[in-house]
Amino acid sequence: MTTNTKDGITIRIMTEEDYIQVKPFMREQFWLNGEPLCASSGEDVQKCMEDENDEYHLSMINQGTCLLATDENQNGRIVGIVLAGGQIASDLKKHQEEAATMENHFWGRANRLLSKLELEANVYKRFGVDKSIYSHITNVDASIRGKGLGSRLAATLMEVGRSKGFPLMIAYCTSYYSAKQKNALGMECVHSITYADYKDEKGNVIFKPAAPHTKVQLMAIKL
Repeated sequence: MTTNTKDGITIRIMTEEDYIQVKPFMREQFWLNGEPLCASSGEDVQKCMEDENDEYHLSMINQGTCLLATDENQNGRIVGIVLAGGQIASDLKKHQEEAATMENHFWGRANRLLSKLELEANVYKRFGVDKSIYSHITNVDASIRGKGLGSRLAATLMEVGRSKGFPLMIAYCTSYYSAKQKNALGMECVHSITYADYKDEKGNVIFKPAAPHTKVQLMAIKL
């Protein structure tokens, strides 16, 4: 099991038992205060498709590919998470079909955007692989952002990916800061979609996050 401690903060593999505490952490630090598309949606994103998302998150946790960061100087308080899981090439078509049938709420709009991104990027053909470890959510407590924990989490996930035999790690970065962080770790932007250019059938821009978030980027690195 991948475990490392620095400056009192320990990163370890997340377990299903952790999720009861991870879920409220995500609400406060990610859905309401971290992810730019969620923050600008005007919707209660966590409550939208809550059961389906819980099931998805638990499926990743049970793969042993998710990470938890706790502050040992604050009685083990959660200060960071990664939700990640294995993905195969045929999942891209599955995602496209699922997104097409979803309602026009936040998750429907977001999944259609991400499906377009991954189909256009076609990382499996580009890198000549048939599977990857997909970094779904990386989130750090607002009080310690900018101090390197996000980079530690991403680097640890790369170690997990290698140990499980994944030849590639990918991440869909909706935030300027998350893409910048992953680029610093050697991940390259394979494809991007600018929010101002992504419009509905009436020509209206669908996502309008605050600056400096201007595009979604698919980042990738060979492991």
